[in-house]
Amino acid sequence: MTLIKSISGIRGTVGGAVGTNLTPIDTVKFAAAYGNWIKEQRTKKSYRVVIGRDARISGAMIQNLVMNTLVGMGIDVIDLDLSTTPTVEIAVPLEYADGGIIITASHNPKQWNALKLLDHKGEFLNSIHCQRVLDIAKSDAVEFANVDELGIITKNRAYFDIHIDTVLDLEYVNTKAISDCKFKVVVDAVNSTGGIAIPLLLERLGVEPVKLHCEPNGHFSHNPEPLKKHLTDLSEKVVASGADFGIAVDPDVDRLAFMDENGVMFGEEYTLVACADHILSHRPGNTVSNLSSTRALRDVTEKYGGIYTASAVGEVNVVNAMKSSNAIIGGEGNGGIIYPESHYGRDALVGVALFLSLLAERKIAVSNLRASYPSYFMSKKKIDLNPSIDVDAILAAIEARYSEEQISTIDGVKIDFLTEWVHLRKSNTEPIIRIYTEAPTQKAADNLGNKIINEIKEVAGI
Repeated sequence: MTLIKSISGIRGTVGGAVGTNLTPIDTVKFAAAYGNWIKEQRTKKSYRVVIGRDARISGAMIQNLVMNTLVGMGIDVIDLDLSTTPTVEIAVPLEYADGGIIITASHNPKQWNALKLLDHKGEFLNSIHCQRVLDIAKSDAVEFANVDELGIITKNRAYFDIHIDTVLDLEYVNTKAISDCKFKVVVDAVNSTGGIAIPLLLERLGVEPVKLHCEPNGHFSHNPEPLKKHLTDLSEKVVASGADFGIAVDPDVDRLAFMDENGVMFGEEYTLVACADHILSHRPGNTVSNLSSTRALRDVTEKYGGIYTASAVGEVNVVNAMKSSNAIIGGEGNGGIIYPESHYGRDALVGVALFLSLLAERKIAVSNLRASYPSYFMSKKKIDLNPSIDVDAILAAIEARYSEEQISTIDGVKIDFLTEWVHLRKSNTEPIIRIYTEAPTQKAADNLGNKIINEIKEVAGI
């Protein structure tokens, strides 16, 4: 059992011993620390925080603990109940709130849950602010309100519709073209809140949704990470129903993957590529993804005359790079679409609408669309090292070995070769180096990964 406290929020397995798992006591402690942080940001007469959750089994318990802790601190709560991560992100500024918390462990299995923390813009806290929350929790320096100053909870169940309204209002979402195509699409929402939001969006767009695992009961029908090996049901359903394509989302609906009309994965790395292709075809500009994402986004961006930037891994880092480079779209290769015209957060609803617009305008099948993009293949490996080994020294040695190549060290070591790349990242908690490679063929990607692993062993003397 595990409790992880990081810039990604507070994440852990539910139950077990206090301080080593996400227990009710730990939940209250970190919710109170966040409430204290909220009050530190601005001096006001009153404060409010938006709270929503995915459908996992522990969600209602964790949400009630969080909400009532904030109420006990004199903070008002806007309760969205079942929601999605991007829906909460959109709600925070619309409610003029001081922050938001999403109760979700994203793609982790059902025994996990987490508190994802947002600022007043509806964006994830940066590393400095996250560290401040952790420091407050460690110090127990939290004061609660007296009985006359307790906060109140206001329920708001309108935000799925509000979120969808904002998506349909986006300039490059071609609602008429989509409706005219009469698409049929299978939706696998792994029995979480995507089973509410995605079919609602499709119906508003005139698309026929075929629901698969769309009951938001938290009993995940398969591993909730939307990867090929977990989506055999979706593949079979797309073919059996004669659908135009399939959609898979993770439990909190910020990651998006597509299946073509033949039941073949479009590739989660290519979700962002396709959505960017649609936007750039209308409005050329710059793009951003992280260092471990496919080179295909760079290729598509440069085709339209834009500049591609690679950020450190992590949504906060992608957003910061997008802002500094004035990127018009960006995201992560795990199927996360960030479109600033909507908001600075990964949003599967936005991704679905942009993808449908692209298909409708080009009148192209999903398999043919995928074939139109540069073809790259990835390999993801890792090497476990003895705790006594200096991992930083190993990375520095590999960097020196390839000093003649194009190298980035903003997040580990990434080496760009002419037709392939390798990205080495160390774990913050274990003596592990993760090795990500990409090349024009799967064999080449695997071979590059194995080559680098052998070189790491050589440097480490193992």
